[in-house]
Amino acid sequence: MTKIEELEIVVDSLPEEEYRRFRRWFLARDWRKWDKRIKNDSDAGRLDFLKQEAGEAKTRNKLKNL
Repeated sequence: MTKIEELEIVVDSLPEEEYRRFRRWFLARDWRKWDKRIKNDSDAGRLDFLKQEAGEAKTRNKLKNL
C-alpha cells in the first residue's frame, strides 16, 4: 500500500469536524504554496508580460471593470 492510499483511508475515516479542520489546513497550505510560487515568478520577471498586456489594454481603453 502506498502512502497516498494510506492517507486516503485515514482521511476517509475522519469524523466530519476533523475532516473539515483537515480540509481548511490543507487548502490554506495549498494557497500559501501558490502565493509563494506567484511571488517567485513575479520577482523573476516571468509575469512581466501580464503587466505589459494590461498597460496596452489600458492605452486602447479595452479594460473592463470587474
